[in-house]
Amino acid sequence: MITSRTTVTVRYAETDMMGIVYHANYLPWFEIGRTTLLKEQGLPYTELEKLGYRLPVLEVSAKYLRPARYDDALTIITYLREKPLLRIRLDYEVRHGHDLLATGESAHAFVDLQGRPVRPPPQFVTKMAALFSA
Repeated sequence: MITSRTTVTVRYAETDMMGIVYHANYLPWFEIGRTTLLKEQGLPYTELEKLGYRLPVLEVSAKYLRPARYDDALTIITYLREKPLLRIRLDYEVRHGHDLLATGESAHAFVDLQGRPVRPPPQFVTKMAALFSA
């Protein structure tokens, strides 16, 4: 399993009139977690794009447990629990201190520039094999 942690601070624009984060704003935080995890593993999304690959979202879900509020410093924890083959599935936790605020998951496919499903690039396959065999 690969884990990544990153932090975000809730911006005023991400909240509703009650000062609580609007539910859809968790999805960009999941994206931050996903791209950070890939970058930390030496697979930055920008490099995948330069190679002609995209990772569109196939599925996404979130479960909200407690509200995040304006100016909270949040930790996004991203988990890649299984070695990706044709799809990559990630799990997320959004925390404020020790409090678990939300969980989520997303699934992504590798596609080419025309949107056709393709196998992941060789560099990705090699890196994932090494990470999951250790």
